[in-house]
Amino acid sequence: MSQPTYKLYYFDIRGLGEQIRILLAYGGIEYEDIRITQEEWPAIKPTMPFGQIPVLEVDGTRVYQSTSITRYLAKHVGLAGADDWESLLIDIAVDNLNEFDSKLVAAHYEKDDAIKAIKLAAVKDEILPFYLDKFESFAKENNGHLALGKLTWADIFFVAHLDFFNMVAGFNVIADRPNLQNVVSNVSNVESIKAWFEKRPDSLY
Repeated sequence: MSQPTYKLYYFDIRGLGEQIRILLAYGGIEYEDIRITQEEWPAIKPTMPFGQIPVLEVDGTRVYQSTSITRYLAKHVGLAGADDWESLLIDIAVDNLNEFDSKLVAAHYEKDDAIKAIKLAAVKDEILPFYLDKFESFAKENNGHLALGKLTWADIFFVAHLDFFNMVAGFNVIADRPNLQNVVSNVSNVESIKAWFEKRPDSLY
C-alpha cells in the first residue's frame, strides 16, 4: 500500500501547525509545507473547510481541526494509546493543555486594553501557576512525560505550544519546573524531531 500524499496548509508560524509538523517529522513522513502569508490569506480562506487553518490534505481530501489531525497522525506514527484506556489518559492530558491554551489565547488577543490588563494579571497570578503546577506533577508521575510514562502525542502537543506559553507569560514558564524540562528534553532529543528543530524556520511562536 502506497504512502498517502500530504499537504499542510498553515501560516508561516509554529502555532497550531507545529504539533502536526513535529509528528510528521517524527514519522519520517514527507509532506508539502505550504505556508500562507497574511496577504494571501483573504483569497485562500474561502477555499478552506470552515475558513480556517491548519488544514491537512490527505490524498486530495482536506481535513481540519488541529487536535483531530494531531490525534490521527499520532495513531499512524505509534504515539497514540495502545487501547481505549491509554487513549483516554492521553486525551485528558491534551484536553487540559487545550484548556490552558484557550485561557492564554483569550488574554493575549483581547482587544480592549483595560480588560486585557485584567486578564493578563489573572494569567500571571492564577492561571499559570495552577496549570503549570498540575502539569509538573503529571510529568513527575510519568517520568518526564505527560501520560503513560512514555513518549506520546501529549508530550509533542506540550512542546509545540511552549513558545506561545512563554510569549504570553513573558518568561520561561518551565524554568523552575524540572519535570516539564524533562518532557521537553524527551521530545527534543528524538533524532527525527531534533533534525526538524534544527532546520525549521525561525518564528516567534
